Amino acid sequence: MAETTDKTLRDVPIGQTATVRRLAGEGALKRHIMDMGITKGVDVYVRKVAPLGDPIEVTVRGYELSLRKSEAACVLVD
Repeated sequence: MAETTDKTLRDVPIGQTATVRRLAGEGALKRHIMDMGITKGVDVYVRKVAPLGDPIEVTVRGYELSLRKSEAACVLVD
């Protein structure tokens, strides 16, 4: 089955929590996301989204973090 139904952090509604399944980025982008504490198995709570949709504010490992939509699209969640 093709992975067209993959849900990303970008798709999670405000006020919902999602568990990171894997990271889709490569190289520096993937490393950057991991350095922010977003790794496989961690829960990410979507706090709010800017009026134009970018950036997205999330809570991960007890702290607030802002992600660009392009970064959030690389985080596959359940």
